[in-house]
Amino acid sequence: MTAEQYDTFDTPVDDRYLDDYQEGRTYRFGEESVDAEEIMEFARRYDPQSIHTDPEAAAHGPFGGLIASGWQTAALMMRLFADNYLTAVASLASPGIDELRWVRPLRPGDRLTLICETTGVRPSRSKPDRGVLTTDVTLVNQDDEPVLTATALNMVARR
Repeated sequence: MTAEQYDTFDTPVDDRYLDDYQEGRTYRFGEESVDAEEIMEFARRYDPQSIHTDPEAAAHGPFGGLIASGWQTAALMMRLFADNYLTAVASLASPGIDELRWVRPLRPGDRLTLICETTGVRPSRSKPDRGVLTTDVTLVNQDDEPVLTATALNMVARR
């Protein structure tokens, strides 16, 4: 899709409720990136594998260089998701993420953009003040190549 083909919300993120999401809409948001030092710092703390922490060892590893932890990639996705797509006023909780996949490595200097396709908007039968929002998320790099894919589930209040 070209930039003009993506949808836009009629309501800002700080006034968005379940009723403002529509199935079949696709949005493109933001930009995040990481450098080698950020990748190594995160990995030393949370995912201490040499492909994430040691550029020399990583150069001889299966990816031919330093790559970010998948968990750091997921955190970057979540930042873009929370800042741009998920409501700032009506998000109640998340029962989880389905089908999380790291499609290709995130490398130092990659620029990431988030694509969100709203695939489900289901009001709750037992609690009419809320519902479940289902979103297929794809994090792409500067070449529009997928880096991460997942299905996000969110409990969201209704107006």
